[in-house]
Amino acid sequence: NTTAATGKGFAIGSAALTGLALLASYVEEIRIGLTRLGTMEIALPHGGAIKTADATFVDFMDYYNVTLMNPKVLSGMFIGSMMAFLFCGLTMNAVGRAAGHMVDEVRRQFREIKGILTGETEPDYERCVAISTKGAQKEMVLPSILAIIAPIATGLIFGVPGVLGLLIGGLSSGFVLAIFMANAGGAWDNAKKFVEEGNLGGKGGEVHKATVVGDTVGDPFKDTSGPSLNILIKLMSMVAIVMAGLTVAWSLF
Repeated sequence: NTTAATGKGFAIGSAALTGLALLASYVEEIRIGLTRLGTMEIALPHGGAIKTADATFVDFMDYYNVTLMNPKVLSGMFIGSMMAFLFCGLTMNAVGRAAGHMVDEVRRQFREIKGILTGETEPDYERCVAISTKGAQKEMVLPSILAIIAPIATGLIFGVPGVLGLLIGGLSSGFVLAIFMANAGGAWDNAKKFVEEGNLGGKGGEVHKATVVGDTVGDPFKDTSGPSLNILIKLMSMVAIVMAGLTVAWSLF
C-alpha cells in the first residue's frame, strides 16, 4: 500500500507535467494550422504584425486574447473544471454498478452450485472475471466519449481561446482532485485496517462500521477515479492537438 500510494503521487505529477507540455504542443499545432490556411502573419493587439513562423507563445496568447477577461477562455475553463468532476462521478457510479453485478453473480453461484461453501465444488471463476471485464469496458464508453467530444465541441464553438481554457481548467482541477482522491482513499482504506488491528474498539464497533463505509468509498477513490483523471488530462490534450487544424479553420467565434 505504501509503495502504491507513493507511485500514484508520481503518476499524478507526471500527468500534470505532461499536460503542461502538451499545452505548448497545442500552440505549435495552431501555428501549423494557421500556416496551412495561408495566414503567414498575425496581427498583434498592440499594433503591428509578426510572421506566424516567428511568433512566440506569448504572441499567440496576445493574438487570441487568452486572458481571464475573455469570456471564451472562462467558458472553456468552466467546462474543463466540470469535466474532471463529471468524469469522477461517472467512474464512481460505474464501479458501483459493476460491483452490484458481481455480487448478484456470487449470490447466484452460492444458491445454485451446491458444495461451494464446503469446498467440495469449485466456483465458476471465469464467469466472475467475464462480468468484471465486460462491466469495465461497457461502463467506460460514456466517459471516454465525453473526454473526446469536449475538446472538439469547445474548439468548434469557442475557438482556440476556449480550448486553451478547457485544457487549463481540466489540468488544474483534475490535478487537485486526483491528489485529493489518492490521499483520501488511501487514508480511509488504512483507517479500516487500523481499527481491525484492535484499535478504537476493534471489529464490530461503531467506529469499525464507519471505517467500512469509508473503505467502500475510498477504494474506488484511490484505485479508479483518481488514476483515471491522469488519463483524462492527457486524453483531452491529445484530442485538442489532433483537432487543432479543425479548430482554427471552422470555429464559430
